[in-house]
Amino acid sequence: MILLVTSHANGKLTKATYELAGAARAIGREGPITALVLGSGVSQVAAEAAKIAEQVLVADRPELAHYDPEVWSAAVAQVAQEGEAHTILIAASRGGREYSPRVAVKLDAPLLEDVVSLHDSAGKLIAERYSFLNRVSETIEANGPVVVVSVKPGVFAPAAPASEVAEQFDVDLDLPQPRVKVLQQVKEASDRVPLAEADVVVAGGRGVGSPQGFTNLIVGLADQLGAAVGATRAVVDAGWRPYAEQVGQTGKTVQPKAYIAVGISGAVQHLSGMNRSKCIVAINKDPDAPIFKIADYGIVGDVQEIVPALIEQLRK
Repeated sequence: MILLVTSHANGKLTKATYELAGAARAIGREGPITALVLGSGVSQVAAEAAKIAEQVLVADRPELAHYDPEVWSAAVAQVAQEGEAHTILIAASRGGREYSPRVAVKLDAPLLEDVVSLHDSAGKLIAERYSFLNRVSETIEANGPVVVVSVKPGVFAPAAPASEVAEQFDVDLDLPQPRVKVLQQVKEASDRVPLAEADVVVAGGRGVGSPQGFTNLIVGLADQLGAAVGATRAVVDAGWRPYAEQVGQTGKTVQPKAYIAVGISGAVQHLSGMNRSKCIVAINKDPDAPIFKIADYGIVGDVQEIVPALIEQLRK
């Protein structure tokens, strides 16, 4: 079977899980697509997972209320062994990158890490990934009866929910005693759609001029569009915006329906995180800025004049 490990928040599957299901359907390997739901009080999540998988395995236990890499890797490895899974798919989120190597070690299996494409060729799993700030594309091949794969978020098309609901099964796990205890969780208070989940992203670079300029232009435009806010690494390094908003090689990878790049020149580091967006709109005063090479629409001009005009029109 193909085992995909779901990720969820606030009682809902993340977009990355739908992308895992899309990847599982596209691989071309035999066996049922099985979703594994780990957590506490996850009945609603399991019901949602039943719409994108052929069967759902549920481990609903209090000790799984908080993510722990040692516990998660033990759970996934046990389910994979007992279910004779040949492919294990994990979203390459911060947590996924942390525990997927542990799963591979426990299963004595090869690990295809942070992949952007995946397919089966004569029983061998072939993947593609980027390296050297996305300047190099590597094709890698896994040999072995079991393969662990971490899939880069934002690169596969999300799977559409099926009309038929899959059957759910409870699983018993022999979990290790956690060695780390979560004392407190502080959630960001924001009504804005999360960056990785957004259909529209407005992103800003150093070209907006200042932290106040970023707030006025980027946040102001995003508010009018109901969009998420993104930023370049230079903006985050300067302390203008939080790391959670960084898009690029060392930040988040996004694939929204529309990506509006304001005052962003288009360094490779940033392009690697957004170049798969369905529609890219670039606003920059430099007509030779690299961002225009991948943009579907480009506006050459002063962002201090263009963006306020856009905001005013949207308000009308």
